[in-house]
Amino acid sequence: MEDQASEAIDRVAAAAIGLYDLSPDAVVERINVSENTTYRVNDAGRGRRYALRVHRLAYQSAEAIAAELAWVDALRAAGVVETAGAVAARDGSRVVSVRVDGLADQRNVVLFEWLDGTAPDAEDVASFRRLGAICARLHLHARSWRRPAAFTRPTWDCDQFIGPQGRAGRWQDGLGMGREELALLSRLEDTIRRRLEIYGRGRDRFGLTHNDLRIANLLVDGDRTYVIDFDDCGDSWYMNDWATAVSLIEHHTRLPAMQEAWVEGYRSVASLSREDEAELPTFVMLSRLFFVAWVGSHHTWAPEAAELGADYTVGMCDLAEAYLASVS
Repeated sequence: MEDQASEAIDRVAAAAIGLYDLSPDAVVERINVSENTTYRVNDAGRGRRYALRVHRLAYQSAEAIAAELAWVDALRAAGVVETAGAVAARDGSRVVSVRVDGLADQRNVVLFEWLDGTAPDAEDVASFRRLGAICARLHLHARSWRRPAAFTRPTWDCDQFIGPQGRAGRWQDGLGMGREELALLSRLEDTIRRRLEIYGRGRDRFGLTHNDLRIANLLVDGDRTYVIDFDDCGDSWYMNDWATAVSLIEHHTRLPAMQEAWVEGYRSVASLSREDEAELPTFVMLSRLFFVAWVGSHHTWAPEAAELGADYTVGMCDLAEAYLASVS
């Protein structure tokens, strides 16, 4: 896989800002590499900042990115959440394509308004109460929103999360995967699939979700809370947004208190059934198994995946044993 932190991607970002109505002084600074590469754009000539997202090749189509922006527009217009709007290029496009020497294919790029603020403290249980309320507002909107024509986003079901052709690759190819780990996690996959088949995909349980609502994707600025990074939005189980809230920290000793706070926040806005609450741990296991695959397929170029390494699979096995014992 092409290294997303490569110098060529930096040149894509530098070329992209020339398509917008920015001053000649504008410069880009890489700030994050994950599925996509994100840059801060400093336009000193006009005293403005922006966030530029260079999309990974073939992760989302231009049509899917446009659909993401359409939902963001609707959420902003309805006052459901505060989030960054996309900035149009000089030709009116909000999804632009850029080609540079050194890359065989062009890249899709989106420029967003810059939002000030810092991510809440993930150790602060109160942050999860706030996040639960935000999830509930998003879900209420998704259930009632009439999607525009040609709206296309991924469907995040079990096959996409943990199937052999899943979006992060095979979990079986995760780091530190031996015979015992394969046997245990195969049992876990079977249990997840069985329980979610029973839980079902009715309209009250499955629909348009943010699908990456980690604490890191909230920005707090005074009394304002912004929601960012809708790049993974798509149709999935609504309750999976709880699992994304604790993705990569599923082993945290305060997880029960975090879940309790999230549920409390959610119920302050919308109803949440006992059946929904009962499957929250199942969605945590679904997410964790997905990230075992993600670490395995991303560790050579994504810093966060490299840092997690094989220890993430070891922790997964400990969590799987506890979960399977609780539902047996």
